[in-house]
Amino acid sequence: MSLVIKNLQRVVPIRRVPLRRKMDLVRSILGVKKFDLGIICVDNKTIQNINRIYRNKNVPTDVLSFPFHENLKAGEFPQPHSPDDYNLGDIFLGVEYILQHCRESEDYCNVLTVTATHGLCHLLGFTHSSEAEWQKMYNQEKLVLEELSCYTGARLQPLSRGLY
Repeated sequence: MSLVIKNLQRVVPIRRVPLRRKMDLVRSILGVKKFDLGIICVDNKTIQNINRIYRNKNVPTDVLSFPFHENLKAGEFPQPHSPDDYNLGDIFLGVEYILQHCRESEDYCNVLTVTATHGLCHLLGFTHSSEAEWQKMYNQEKLVLEELSCYTGARLQPLSRGLY
């Protein structure tokens, strides 16, 4: 199914083709390629507004995920009841925030991919609100990114390290 990447900001140049290629691989690795996925790139002002409205946190952030299928347990696959249900949801990437926190030694496109992978894991029910949940999410991200690294040659590390 489709992977839609929208760039709704003009602060940071985004190369959508490499991000699309890598996220298509991530979807294949996770076994969710048949589901639609939206990735929306926004600036600090927009991500802060979304974060304030939906999480009651009035600060910019790197990623916010909005699952189509709510209440999935970590690693569960959605069970679509109709063709319209083949949707994972949307991931909002705070690309300006991500760039501001990107280390000089890091490849920005790789950091976007890791951040989008983290968001995709959230769409599949993974969270990091307890140490046990964090460990499950970290392990899932690590497995996916290790396999992706085999394809890309990059050494990708989970975003969720140290998030609990």
